[in-house]
Amino acid sequence: MNHKTTDDLLPVTVPPLAFDVDARLQAIDHASLNRYRLSRLRGELERLDYMGAVLSDPMNIHYATASRNMPIWTMHAPGRYAFVATDGPVVLFEFSACRNAMPRLEIVDEVRTGISTFYLFAGPRSNERATEWTQQISDLVNQYGRRNRRLAIDRCEPWLARQLLASCIELFDAQEPLEQARRIKSPEEIACLQLAMDVCDLGVSRMREALHAGVTENQLWSVFHSTNIAHGGDFIECKLFASGPRTFPWFHECSNRTIEAGDLIAFDTDMIGPGGYLADISRSYLCPGRKPTANQGNLHALAREQVFHNTRLIEPGLSFREFAEKSWRIPQRFYPNRYMVLVHGVGLTDEFPAVLCDGEQQQSGYDGIFEENMVVSVESYLGDADGGEGVKLEEQVLITQKGAVAFSRNPLETSLEIK
Repeated sequence: MNHKTTDDLLPVTVPPLAFDVDARLQAIDHASLNRYRLSRLRGELERLDYMGAVLSDPMNIHYATASRNMPIWTMHAPGRYAFVATDGPVVLFEFSACRNAMPRLEIVDEVRTGISTFYLFAGPRSNERATEWTQQISDLVNQYGRRNRRLAIDRCEPWLARQLLASCIELFDAQEPLEQARRIKSPEEIACLQLAMDVCDLGVSRMREALHAGVTENQLWSVFHSTNIAHGGDFIECKLFASGPRTFPWFHECSNRTIEAGDLIAFDTDMIGPGGYLADISRSYLCPGRKPTANQGNLHALAREQVFHNTRLIEPGLSFREFAEKSWRIPQRFYPNRYMVLVHGVGLTDEFPAVLCDGEQQQSGYDGIFEENMVVSVESYLGDADGGEGVKLEEQVLITQKGAVAFSRNPLETSLEIK
């Protein structure tokens, strides 16, 4: 296979912005959005009888405090965290160099300098820093927990956890209250999700326009990235883009493979857009220059059928297990390489719930119900070893009283038409 890496296969131009992202963001009532999210979290903390939470996951910090700062960096280099009292203040611990650069946030009562305990910054003084960090958190628990010492925490190194436990603080998983809080979206969140999807749709359309024989997977995927960044987006969580024989099995990441005429391309957007919300759809297209094969057409038709069938099932009050039981039956030849979930929640990233296929849902899944104003993505991947290629489709939907409504205006075609 010829792997081209030259830059002359795509024009090096900067296309104009398709719409005014800032105007769209300013039209959203962010004060209401921030208060709603904090209230949801505090309601869950109170329900579970936790005195508060310490959050280091950048998605959780964003949800609780409306503060975003270097999320990719802090995913692997902790040192930025937040304390949320169930009845008390929100304290944001920021990198010292960033404190003066961060905007003032109405729901954050105090900004302090964080204590970095990881080795890059602490070095041989890690134990010393850990003791300082533990004292910092213990003081907050003592002050605002009163007699309640039940603390939710999402990330904590084992040695930090040991020190907190030694301070007679009970530790619990913060993901439960966070995931439960994030289930139901406010009107402002739904507006943020729609804005992210509008940028996503634009990126998908531009990528499809640039699809031709001779372009590499990485070059085509860069069109999507560029569109997101140019329109104020944050980042893309994965590199799930594949072409030709790399579409089977699923979960090959983007490469320098040159796309050929008649190849299927398949991708999953996983796009964190403007406002920090997720746009999560999947599409599969045919590279122009050759008609689709019967196998390609059949795969695409069946994947569409799965997405449409399962989307039509979703309505408020339907349980996850009932959904799994009624879901589209995956033909046996596709089952070994099926997608791992039928449906998953969507918000700042992939969220609760994750609904599995019928047999797996009964064995290892969990139950719950779909509710109005939840946002979920409906998944399909169909491919088998005999055909050597696969189709990935996914639709992100809002659950309303009347059923599921798609965010994307980029339709699932009725066939693999050559554009």
